[in-house]
Amino acid sequence: MPLPPITIFWYRRDLRLHDNAGLYHALRPGHPVLPLFIFDKKILDPLDHPYDRRVEFIHNTLTSLQAELAAMGGSLLVKYGSPLEVWKEVLDQYEVAEVYTNHDYEPYAQERDRAVADLLREKGTAFKTFKDQVIFEKKEVLSGQRTPYTVFTPYSRKWKEQLTPFYAGSYPTDKYFNNFYKTAPLFLPTLEQIGFKATGEPFPVRSVREELLQKYHDLRDYPAAPATSRLGVHLRFGTVSIRELVRKAQQHSATFLSELIWRDFYQQILWNFPQVGRGEAFRPEYDRIRWRNDEEEFQKWCEGRTGYPLVDAGMRQLNATGFMHNRVRMVTASFLVKHLLMDWRWGEAYFAGKLLDYDLASNNGGWQWAAGSGTDAAPYFRIFNPTAQATRFDPQKLYIRHWVPELNTLDYPAPMVDHAFARERCLRVYKEGLGKA
Repeated sequence: MPLPPITIFWYRRDLRLHDNAGLYHALRPGHPVLPLFIFDKKILDPLDHPYDRRVEFIHNTLTSLQAELAAMGGSLLVKYGSPLEVWKEVLDQYEVAEVYTNHDYEPYAQERDRAVADLLREKGTAFKTFKDQVIFEKKEVLSGQRTPYTVFTPYSRKWKEQLTPFYAGSYPTDKYFNNFYKTAPLFLPTLEQIGFKATGEPFPVRSVREELLQKYHDLRDYPAAPATSRLGVHLRFGTVSIRELVRKAQQHSATFLSELIWRDFYQQILWNFPQVGRGEAFRPEYDRIRWRNDEEEFQKWCEGRTGYPLVDAGMRQLNATGFMHNRVRMVTASFLVKHLLMDWRWGEAYFAGKLLDYDLASNNGGWQWAAGSGTDAAPYFRIFNPTAQATRFDPQKLYIRHWVPELNTLDYPAPMVDHAFARERCLRVYKEGLGKA
C-alpha cells in the first residue's frame, strides 16, 4: 500500500521543539510531521579540524531532540550529504505533501533554499518558510523614507517602538505534539561517521539567570567576571528562542535587550546589503585602504604573541575554548586592523573558523565596525589603546594572568608595535586611502 502523505519540517538553525515558528505552522494542519536535519557536506567538508565543537554541539542537540521525539513516539530523520541530493532521496523515500522551515538570511542559505524550492516545485510539493531567529527581519524596520537603517541607534529606537507582545509572543508548538509522524527511532549517524570527533568538553547552559541580567549593564565589560550570558552558541543554532529572551530582557536588562537588537540589526544589514556577505566593505571607499597584510605578524596575532596582554589573552581564550569576551573581541579586532594594518577579512575568517557562536551577520558586522568600513557613524579614527583597555576593564589582571601566565617573565614578548606609532600610521594610511589626506 502507498504510504500516507506527510509533512517534513526541515531543521537548520532552530534546533528546538518549543516556540519554533516553522515547526508550529507545520504541526497545526494535522498532517503527520517528520522533522529532518541535514549535515551539509558543503559546510562541513571545508572545516579542517575533526574536533570542531560546533559540529559536536549540533550532534549533541540532535541526540537530545531524538530522545524527546522518541518519548512521543516520533523520530528525527538525520542525513549527511549535499542538501539537493538528500532531498531527492527523501522524496523517493516518502510521500511528501509539504515542507516547512524557517528563514535563513545568509547568501549560501538563500542559494540552497532556492535550489530546494525549485526541486520541490517540480514534484508538486509546497515549500513554506517562516521568520524565527529574529524579532524583525528584512524590511520590517524601516526609516521614515522607507529605507533600511544603516546606523544602529535610530534602528534600535524604531525597533523598540514597533515591538508589541505579538512579536515577542511564543508559538505554542506543544499543543500539537501529537501530530508528529509516528515511527520507530530512525538512524542518527555518529560524529565519527560524518568525519568528526567529540571533545567531551561541556557547553554553556542554555538559560540565563535573572541575577546576571540585573547586573549585566555594570559588569558585562569586565572579562574576568562571569557576567555575560554565554548564550551565543544557543542563539546561533536556535536551541533557545529569541522571543523568550526578549521578554526576559524587557523585565530585567535594557542593556541585554540592546545586545539582542544588535543581532536583528546585523541580520537586516546582511539581507538588505548582501554584498557584505560576499566579502565587500559596507562602505566601498574603505576597499581603497592599502593593507600591510604581513603573514608573520598575522600569525603572532593568531597565537596571542603580540606583546599586548589583553590582546594575547583574548586570542588564547578563543583558540582554547571557541569563545572570547565581547569587549576583548573589539580590542583584538581593532589591534589587528588598526595597529597592524591587516585586512579585516583576515580576522573575520580567523574568527569564523574558531568561534563556537560564529554567525556570518554578526561576525562580519563586528569586524567591519572595528575596521571602520561598516555601519558606524564615526568610524575610521577610533583606535583602541590595548593597554588602557586592560587597565580599565581588567585592573587586577585576573583575566590576563589566567590566559597569559608568563606575563612579566622573559618568556613574554615585547610589544610588536608601539601604540603611538601604530596609531599615527593607521590614521595616515586611512586618510590616504579615503582621500582625506
